[in-house]
Amino acid sequence: MDGTFDHVMIRVEDLEESLDWYQTHLNYEEKGRWEADTFTNVYLGPEEMHEDGATLELTYNHGDHTYEIGDAWGHVAVRVPEDALQESYDQLMAEGVDDYRDPESCGNRYAFVKDPDGHEIEIVKRDYGATWSIDHTMIRVEDADEALGYWTRKFEHAEARGRWEADTFANYFMAPEDAPKEAMKLEITYNYDGREYTMGDGWGHLCVRVDDLDEAWDTLMTREAPDYRDPASCDHDYAFTRDQDGHEIELLVRE
Repeated sequence: MDGTFDHVMIRVEDLEESLDWYQTHLNYEEKGRWEADTFTNVYLGPEEMHEDGATLELTYNHGDHTYEIGDAWGHVAVRVPEDALQESYDQLMAEGVDDYRDPESCGNRYAFVKDPDGHEIEIVKRDYGATWSIDHTMIRVEDADEALGYWTRKFEHAEARGRWEADTFANYFMAPEDAPKEAMKLEITYNYDGREYTMGDGWGHLCVRVDDLDEAWDTLMTREAPDYRDPASCDHDYAFTRDQDGHEIELLVRE
C-alpha cells in the first residue's frame, strides 16, 4: 500500500467564487476536473508542485446547497518560505482576504485565513515545497490512542516531523514512513478535555493513494477498517473507508 495523501476534498457553495479565491490568492491552477450530471469536482494546486504533493479538491453539487463546517475537521495548511510569513499574510490582506488570525497573534509561527465558505487555511513556514503547496490537513479526534493506532495499523503510517505536546492538547503528524517531506501530512489534534465533535458536511474526505485498489481494500478489511463503500460499489474506480471518528478516507490508484 502506497499510503501517500493524494488530495483533500472540501465542498463549496459557489464554484466560480471558490476558484477565483484560490487562483487569485494562492496562485493555484486547475490540475483536473470531473463533470458529472449532479456535481463538479475541480482539483487545484500550485504550478510547480511536487509529484507526491497533494491537491485540493473542490466539490460543487449542482443546485442550491448550504453546508455546515462542523469542528471534526480543522484546517488545510499551506507553505510559504521561512522568511515570508508576514509578507505573505500582508499580501493576502492587501488582496481583500478577511483578517482572521494574523502572525503576531500566533507568535509569528503561523497565521490563518478563511476561504469563502469558512474553511480555515493555515499559513506555515517551510524551507521546502512550492509556495502555497499543501503541507498538512488537520482533523480533531476524540481518542488519540485510537487515532494513532488506526493510521499506524491500517495505513502503515508513522509520526512525521515529530509531535507537539501542550498542556491542554497534543498534535501528531502522520505520513508513510518513506514519504518525501513535500508530501501532505495528516495532523491529528487531540484535546484533553474530553470534548466531542460534529462532522458537518463542509468537508468531504482525505484521499490516500494505493498501488492496487482491490488488494488494498482486502488488506484494510483484514485490518478491520470500516467497510463503507467498497470498490465494487464505486465501479472499481475508488473506494471509501472511515476512521474511528467518522472522517471519510478515499482509496485511489494514481497512475
